[in-house]
Amino acid sequence: MILSPAPTDIADGDVSLGAVVALLQDARRKVAAAQADEIRLLARAHAIASEQTARVPSSEGREREMPARSIAAEIAAALRRPDRGMQNRMHDAAGLVSGFAATVAALHAGAIEVGHVRAIHDAGAGITDPESRARFEQAALAVAERETVGRAKPIVAVLAARIHPVPLAERHVQAAAQRRVWVRDLDEGMAELVALLPAELAHGIRDRLTQHARALVAATRERAADVAVARACPDDESGGASLVPDTIATDSRTTDQIRADVLTDLLLTAQATSPAQTGALPPGAAIRARVQVVIPAATLCGAGDEPAELVGFGPISPAIARRIAAGTEIWDRVFVSPTTGIVEQVDRYRPTPAQRRLLDSRDEHCRFPGCRRAARDCDLDHTVDAARGGPTALANLANLCPRHHRLKHATAWSVQQLPHGVLIWTSPTGRVHPDVPRRAVEFDARSADPPPF
Repeated sequence: MILSPAPTDIADGDVSLGAVVALLQDARRKVAAAQADEIRLLARAHAIASEQTARVPSSEGREREMPARSIAAEIAAALRRPDRGMQNRMHDAAGLVSGFAATVAALHAGAIEVGHVRAIHDAGAGITDPESRARFEQAALAVAERETVGRAKPIVAVLAARIHPVPLAERHVQAAAQRRVWVRDLDEGMAELVALLPAELAHGIRDRLTQHARALVAATRERAADVAVARACPDDESGGASLVPDTIATDSRTTDQIRADVLTDLLLTAQATSPAQTGALPPGAAIRARVQVVIPAATLCGAGDEPAELVGFGPISPAIARRIAAGTEIWDRVFVSPTTGIVEQVDRYRPTPAQRRLLDSRDEHCRFPGCRRAARDCDLDHTVDAARGGPTALANLANLCPRHHRLKHATAWSVQQLPHGVLIWTSPTGRVHPDVPRRAVEFDARSADPPPF
């Protein structure tokens, strides 16, 4: 295969960064338009298969499957793709074109990406009522056109849960009945242990594994430092560190590896261990899982059934949210504006902790465009540096992960904070990227005018 050289205007060393970004944006729009065309063509192929199937005189299932199989095989051979997967793609494309036409049109216009299309389709496919689905699609597109795929996905899921005519509690009962654990064998003597669980349990399990892993990593670093001191000062009378086994001091496992080992230890021995039982983590250490659940007040007191939200995942049923709330000692009461959806106040006790609680509730994650690192793992950054007179006030604080905190201070990126926590980021080439608190994005989408059809 002969590859064509890059166009002169792109390959030219004199092309500015701003021009490169503009060309990339144009290229992305063209890719999105091509992906929308592919969806429409696959949908048309599905329609042709349906027309041919309707002409098959036999009622035998295998014979009636042949038109779709044949067409999928022809397309797959031309595109060098598996034909079984191609038949599924034809089916999904038909569902998109018939049920989410506005979403496909937005993809063709370059307003969203194909990942947004999948998120909208996955969340809204279960909404069979045409009017409810149209309201959901309009609200979901309002989010998708403003947010990255990663950020949009949980918001779209919440929108679908709230608009769906069947209560989430009923749908959750049916889904929870499918919970199971299975093993998928892999190569090289490995296998995957997979569990299908309610979301709040799955996220809680992973968080507990992460806490155990961090405790082991911290212990490893501390013991390694003790061993280094003991070796440097062998005659130090206080050098009990010389008795520390080298097994933990030289533990080189990654965090992912430690998570996997802790999972195995907890399931098989009921406690997490270090590589050689050196006491890095005391047996039965009280590490509890942490999940953040947002519960509407009416739902909490039982006066309403609006879905709650497991932050980072999406909607959970009111009954599960109330059960979690009943068992926790940590409460943050969040007051939200009825006109904008922005978090305005959190119960106050001491100023600094209250600011942290409010900002964590408002931001939920790092506020650099597209970043989803949880607020609890972020720094509270002064938008206007404190060294330059910026106040330690809610209107001048936002959560930034360490990576983007450093980016703000060490590069030409700049940020301005507007009312209601809206951040306006400006790139080194002058492009403006607004970042709106997630709940404001969701509120705007839900309050959008209904579609004119």
